[in-house]
Amino acid sequence: MLLPIIMLLLCLVGGGAVFFYLNMSNRKKKATFDTKQQTAHEFINVKDIRGHYLYTLDGLVLCFLKVFPVSIDLLSKNEKQHFINMLTAELSTVQYPFKFIAVSRPVDISPVISQLTSLLNTDDPKQKELLKHEILEMNTFALSGEVVERQFYLSVWNRLEPDGERESLQSIKSLAQHFEDCQVQTQILKQQDIVRLCNLVHNPGYTHLETTDQDAVIPLLTEGGLLHGR
Repeated sequence: MLLPIIMLLLCLVGGGAVFFYLNMSNRKKKATFDTKQQTAHEFINVKDIRGHYLYTLDGLVLCFLKVFPVSIDLLSKNEKQHFINMLTAELSTVQYPFKFIAVSRPVDISPVISQLTSLLNTDDPKQKELLKHEILEMNTFALSGEVVERQFYLSVWNRLEPDGERESLQSIKSLAQHFEDCQVQTQILKQQDIVRLCNLVHNPGYTHLETTDQDAVIPLLTEGGLLHGR
């Protein structure tokens, strides 16, 4: 009598394990299918970009501030410490959350190549040879994408209602003033600058955006999971 009961319990446990595995597998397939149906806007949670604002699908409005890098190589040790203390004191008064973003962007070195090319009109063969070698090296850097610069941004956000746009813009202006008081140059991003930043963060194939047509650079996810421009 004991053996049939044990066999029955084993069958029940095995059947339950198989049912649980099949149920989880179907859920994963459904989640994958739903992801493939998403547009790029839905995937990165961007609803719209207008003026100084980025609107998200979950009801937030964001503003962005670009912070230009500061070279401290020529500062003495005391000057560096003074700059750190001054910047710390300014930012310690900020009583709202903000996010720091650091991204790398390829540098456009075509003006340098054009300048070197214009110098090729020389009668000195040695100088011409050196210029040709330098132009070749510059072209190699341009094609490899190894020449990059770090760019730094801050973002603040608020709920869209009530009066979220005004509060976000005031917060980003306040941050800009704190940096300006420390002699650090900043820039509050406008519509096209925010589009460039989104491309830097979310589009790995992005190099340099010159066009003002936003629709041409917004990628969409097709049902097959492939990217295409709209």
